[in-house]
Amino acid sequence: MKPLIAVLGVLACSAPTFADDWPGWRGPTGQGISAEKNVPAEWDAKKNVRWKVALPDAGNSTPIIWGDRVFITQASEKKIWPPKVPDGFPKGVSPGGSASAEKRSVMCFNRLDGTLLWQGDTVYKETESTHSTNPFCSATPVTDGERVIASHGSAGLVCYDFKGKLLWKYDVGKLEHVWGNASSPILAGDLCIQWCGPGERQFLLALNKKTGEKVWQVDEANGDSGLTSGRFVGSWSTPIVARVGNQDHLIFNQPGKLTGYDPMTGKVLWTSGRGAERGYSYPSPLCVDGVAIFNGTLVKLGGNGDISKDQLKYKVASMYITTAVVDGDYLYGYNDAGVPSCWEWKTGRELWKDQIEKRPGGTTTWGSLVHAAGRIYVTDQKGATHVFAAGPKYQHLATNELKEHTNASPAISGGDVFIRTHKHLWCFSDRK
Repeated sequence: MKPLIAVLGVLACSAPTFADDWPGWRGPTGQGISAEKNVPAEWDAKKNVRWKVALPDAGNSTPIIWGDRVFITQASEKKIWPPKVPDGFPKGVSPGGSASAEKRSVMCFNRLDGTLLWQGDTVYKETESTHSTNPFCSATPVTDGERVIASHGSAGLVCYDFKGKLLWKYDVGKLEHVWGNASSPILAGDLCIQWCGPGERQFLLALNKKTGEKVWQVDEANGDSGLTSGRFVGSWSTPIVARVGNQDHLIFNQPGKLTGYDPMTGKVLWTSGRGAERGYSYPSPLCVDGVAIFNGTLVKLGGNGDISKDQLKYKVASMYITTAVVDGDYLYGYNDAGVPSCWEWKTGRELWKDQIEKRPGGTTTWGSLVHAAGRIYVTDQKGATHVFAAGPKYQHLATNELKEHTNASPAISGGDVFIRTHKHLWCFSDRK
């Protein structure tokens, strides 16, 4: 993975990103890779628990960690919940609708014992559309070690210093989609980049991370709120930044289309696919050795304009909501039914399929995969984290049950594993 540029430290002027920090969605590279070597493989609600803290309400965002601080986003003070489904909403479609949570927060905890150090609250009393499985503040925050930035959907982007002082706030306007929003902010040099969507009004936004001033905005067509039209389309993906040749590319996927932008200006560099009138895009893209992977499709990068012809002839790992992880020659996936897979991403050959005699017991999974210490970690919606040995030989090492609902992904830092459920924030460690 050496050719990849860390999403959170793309340019030399960025604050340093240390191997044991987990500074944003999917870690230092935005692709689920941890350099940690000493990470627990087993835990449960009593075993290897360093600490756990109760949370005020359900939430889907993943913790981030920098030094001795742990951050999450949290919505609370729900006034309208569950979401009110619009009249005439199509039958047979998973319903969402108007809801409200008047407090949207960034919470900062002491990494050593889970003590709440500070909480920054944004009051938002207007209604906003979402789904009952997607509580507000589902976006994971991001940090560069000096400031932490969070997206609160229609309540805007906020930035705090490490002592909890509000540095700036940016109003993105009303974001409306029947199933809400969840894309996380990322950092690229001095920019904070945020997908503000899906919905009829949707756009990529870049702000100066120090001042909150807008640097560029790219509006995206073909959006729809899904509230009344019966047309369901949208992306909940989080973009990544990767090095392609001698240039950094911001890579973002929407239904039926992958696009590369200049992260400093928002200029479109290339596209693959023509987009789709309907459909969903949940997983984040991946990039390895000049090949981008999105929703199981692979495309060779390096061209300009429409590079659809550079899509490879094969696909890898079905990805619905969960995002796969790549290490070396292998891509690891985990489908919505709880079945793990390992692929040679350079050939499209699936390796574990004929080796799995019995499913590991997984259920529906929204969390994305993490690679650390030669293992693959993935947490299902029942709070069970399944651990597999990385490599072409299938080895199911452990299933670590918490019996608490979660849609978040594991975060790994300094030998600890952090998991956020709808009830608690957990820290696991096997260090004595």
